[in-house]
Amino acid sequence: MPTPEQIWADADLPTRRLAGLALNPSVPESALLWLLSDAPLAVRMVLCRDRILPDAVVDAVIEHPDTYTRSFFARNPHVDPAQRVRLLDDPEWFVRAHLAEGPRVAAPARPRPLPDEAVVHMISTYDDELLGGPFYQQISARLRRSMPTHPIAKVRRWGVGSWSSLSADIRAALLADPDDGVRERAQRHARLQDPAWVESALPDRPCHARTDMLLHRALSRPVVDGVLTRPVGEEDKAMIAVNPTLPADAVVLLAADPDPQIRGLIAQRTDLGPTERRALVADPDPDVRTKVAYHADLAPAERRVLMTDPHPGVRLAVSLHPALSEEERARIDYQVPMDEPFVFHPVFEVARNPGTVRRNALSNHPLLRRQAARDHLLSPDLVARLASDDDLGVRVLLAQNHPDAPASLLLRSFLEYTGAERSHLTTRPNFPTSGLAAFADHEDPEVRALAARDPETEPTAVERLTRDPEYAVRAAAARHSRLPQSRLVVLLDDEELAHAAAANAALDVDTIRRLLKADSRWVRPTA
Repeated sequence: MPTPEQIWADADLPTRRLAGLALNPSVPESALLWLLSDAPLAVRMVLCRDRILPDAVVDAVIEHPDTYTRSFFARNPHVDPAQRVRLLDDPEWFVRAHLAEGPRVAAPARPRPLPDEAVVHMISTYDDELLGGPFYQQISARLRRSMPTHPIAKVRRWGVGSWSSLSADIRAALLADPDDGVRERAQRHARLQDPAWVESALPDRPCHARTDMLLHRALSRPVVDGVLTRPVGEEDKAMIAVNPTLPADAVVLLAADPDPQIRGLIAQRTDLGPTERRALVADPDPDVRTKVAYHADLAPAERRVLMTDPHPGVRLAVSLHPALSEEERARIDYQVPMDEPFVFHPVFEVARNPGTVRRNALSNHPLLRRQAARDHLLSPDLVARLASDDDLGVRVLLAQNHPDAPASLLLRSFLEYTGAERSHLTTRPNFPTSGLAAFADHEDPEVRALAARDPETEPTAVERLTRDPEYAVRAAAARHSRLPQSRLVVLLDDEELAHAAAANAALDVDTIRRLLKADSRWVRPTA
């Protein structure tokens, strides 16, 4: 079966023009229905996958005889998920598999969740092989939380996967579940917390199973002693160093290990005792001291030592300690990193403490304000305050994450920030369109492309941008409504830009009719 990339690569110029028309908002519904019925596969792919569709066209897609065509709609990220799940019981496994896999969306975006009842139906009726990988991203947080106690056994089986975060009562209920599959999964998880079972099942050679057990599972004394005295692999000590079940005396031993990597891993543990912590605070390796500096339970004396550490990374780490007052932070000589990516962060599964978020937002420390700026639920007064923050990271993180980030902040952030996920800023709800024509001659091609988003950009500027050295700028300009018709007609014969030009909403009716008449089975669009 050809991939979407192969389908598009094989499309000739007339097909790509028709695919552009499939995206054109000026093309009437009757013409879209004809494209769906008789156009080449590449056109149907674009029509069904890359836009919102009128209800009548959706109805026709659901009933379309071609499996590929329906499968493209199953992965459409633009339509309401409730429309996609009309394919829930499609007779072809290929369509159902694409529905379960979900839309392909560019990071950091994630597909919108499917309706809960549809997900439950899929879990109850689909083969397990169709429900791997990306399917989990289409499950709502509400349903994920309810899975361990769901009335349908197959759904509870999925809920067992969150074992580590479940309460003792819910774990006990799953272990006694009337469904064999639920009990078996629960028992497998419970066994992994039994040191004796882990010891009996631990492979005696380096492999994925051994790695998983040493990192995450309950360790018996013989297993720990064996790793300390007779490690099977070079990474065995590093693995148990981060295992939360490691006994305290073994933590002390590894804190004194000659390998700085091992000491660094121990330094990240949240269960360090005073003895290990004091030793690691004085460790000669600054990476180890940096990890210790992040510990919430540092004693005042240990914090004071690290506040004057000779290494800047250590001082920066301890400057974020939650027990410090603003006055204490101000006395630390730290440098704020500006080379970090300021990107989108998904909504926290568990809402952060509002008091902590507010305290961080009002802090004099830029990194604490950056932490606050990532919160999607930030109150309006804090949004207004952080939108004018003097730290670039704070402003961009707010713009990337808050749904009510103001237009002025979004534009400023796009102009000032050139790091990862810069383009995500243009997808935010309040990103402006007016005033962007001023950037038509900007030296940065990503900024020049903004001019194509402004409906008031002068026709001469739009035409000039269709000759820009950067393809993305040319393609954006080719779809601008003020592109002169004479230039637009020329671009319809351009191998590179015909697709974008045909999608231009300003394309006149006669030109649309001419392009459709290229196929003898054209159906005249209604006015």
